[in-house]
Amino acid sequence: MPSLASSLSDCVSAAAARLGMADLAPQIRRSEHADFQSDGVLAAARARRRNPREIAAEVVARLSADGRVAAAQVAGPGFVNLDLTDGALLAQLTDRLTDPRLGVGTPEAGVTTVVDYSQPNIAKEMHVGHLRSTIIGDALVRVLEHLGGTVVRRNHIGDWGTQFGMLIQHQVEHPEPTAPQDAGTMRRLATLYRRARADFDADPAFADRARRRVVALQAGDPATVAAWRDIVAESTRYFTEVYDRLGVRLTDADSVGESAYNTALPGLADELERRRVAVTSDGALCVFFDDLRGPDGEPTPLIVRKSDGGFGYAATDLAALRQRVGELHADRLLYVVDARQARHFRMVFDTARRAGWLPPTVPAVHVAFGTVLGPDGRPFKTRAGDTVRLVDLLTEAVDRARDVVAAKNPELAGEALDERARQVGTGAVKYADLANNRVRDYTYDPQRMLALTGNTGVYLQYAHARVRSILARAEGVEATVDPTVGLEPAERALILDLDAFADTLAEVAAGYEPHRLCGYLYRLAQTFTTFYERCPVLRTTGTRRGNRLALCRLTGDTLRTGLHLLGIDAPEQL
Repeated sequence: MPSLASSLSDCVSAAAARLGMADLAPQIRRSEHADFQSDGVLAAARARRRNPREIAAEVVARLSADGRVAAAQVAGPGFVNLDLTDGALLAQLTDRLTDPRLGVGTPEAGVTTVVDYSQPNIAKEMHVGHLRSTIIGDALVRVLEHLGGTVVRRNHIGDWGTQFGMLIQHQVEHPEPTAPQDAGTMRRLATLYRRARADFDADPAFADRARRRVVALQAGDPATVAAWRDIVAESTRYFTEVYDRLGVRLTDADSVGESAYNTALPGLADELERRRVAVTSDGALCVFFDDLRGPDGEPTPLIVRKSDGGFGYAATDLAALRQRVGELHADRLLYVVDARQARHFRMVFDTARRAGWLPPTVPAVHVAFGTVLGPDGRPFKTRAGDTVRLVDLLTEAVDRARDVVAAKNPELAGEALDERARQVGTGAVKYADLANNRVRDYTYDPQRMLALTGNTGVYLQYAHARVRSILARAEGVEATVDPTVGLEPAERALILDLDAFADTLAEVAAGYEPHRLCGYLYRLAQTFTTFYERCPVLRTTGTRRGNRLALCRLTGDTLRTGLHLLGIDAPEQL
């Protein structure tokens, strides 16, 4: 059964068609003055040079008398206000209650989307800069899958290049006779990287030896390759631990490093040159763009192959894109990457289109996001000025959440308290990120994000737990709908909000904007609070209680499903 807004759109379109205005495209939205308001008449009136209020009145007169619309009135310069009957709302409640998908269809069925997100670098610890890509990407994956799409997750890991020559050469020249206390952890690799980087920058002779080690790696030298594999394996174990803590769906199988495309790069460069997409400039193979120039007015190229014969990440990105379209048969490509990479991706996509690797029918979208800021309004750093480690951020959030949960539920202790703190703390971090429009910067504020009031993940988890508590206390009473019982205003408002779930998910998928789902869930929780305050549930008797329990159950199921699509746990109690 379609949403109420969709049904009304069909109803208004049918009325307009009876007037010979099949081109009228009504936009149905919620209104403060009625259940819904329809526009679209203004455009039709302009095209016909008629008074829009007259056309709106004609549309109202020809609306179908099928028992769904209780009242229809012309408003403003040509809008149509629409109120639904109680019977129509209760029928919709019944339908949603008996549908395990809560009215959500599968509009993405048959569409294969490759989502590129997270993208950490081997031998480097994940930091706060990886937070947004990982969380936003995971939410989009969940929503697209829920809408019936086939989603291929891709974690494009940096596992190739000069830094590995540095790391391996430093290990060769500085073997550790006694393993440090934190051997086998990413902290050891991070320390090794800093030392190797310092030597590389300060010692030209070491830099030359490191570059030769890169050549040995590319040539397949057994000892060098074995050392590289050890570093990659150690980093991969660490990434898996972080993803498990975050509760995201990325696995080892989703990780495809830059090294996977290494053998394809020479042929890729030759093809670009052969197709005259790329040309040699100062010894480098470059792609130029008419409208992209630097501050000095000189053209800004995409460098496919450097003058020393090496390949950078532009070539790797092109190889990955070609493989995703050609072999994975992607219908859509999403790259969840920092907004500062906008120019890079524009050049990559343009190059791929000119080369014929990215057909016009396959959209490639840079799902850009802003920066996480500290209290000073600058990119979030530690007091020492270092980038905040993602593990440290999560640990702090869970520790703070433990205090919040313990104060709310003093009976919890031990492992139960630890698990609840993990659910609340991690959920708070993720929701604080997702609730913001992804293109904007936002300030990381752990105190605010763990508040029990306001637009926070904790508030939504608490709202869900409260609904489950009501249902638990009503055990044995059926949550069945009696369509003959009249509705209170708060009940009507709750049904209307519940009905918008499917349309909201469609909006999230259309604009790749998880914050729309956050906003919807927050409004739903607020609407439920108003309903609960004005419409007693457990103290009501008869069929009215069944209707209100049905509203509670559908609210709980919708909150749980919505939080799950954001990658956030919905505990039965806090």
